[in-house]
Amino acid sequence: MVYERLRDLREDRDLTQTYIAQMLHVSQRTYSRYENDERAIPIEILSRLADFYDTSIDYLVGRTDCKKPYPKN
Repeated sequence: MVYERLRDLREDRDLTQTYIAQMLHVSQRTYSRYENDERAIPIEILSRLADFYDTSIDYLVGRTDCKKPYPKN
């Protein structure tokens, strides 16, 4: 599910894998492997993606369907 959500969030914003990979400081190939469930996504990358997409890690990994991020303390 995380992989589908990552792709959907990226495509909804008309962004390329290359753009997201550059933002994360990883190669496009590495990011492609994240989206295609060929490589586990490190927690620090999930955290950055959640911040970038203004959502929660729980949403990214399918623990909730609520896109709204948790309030910051």
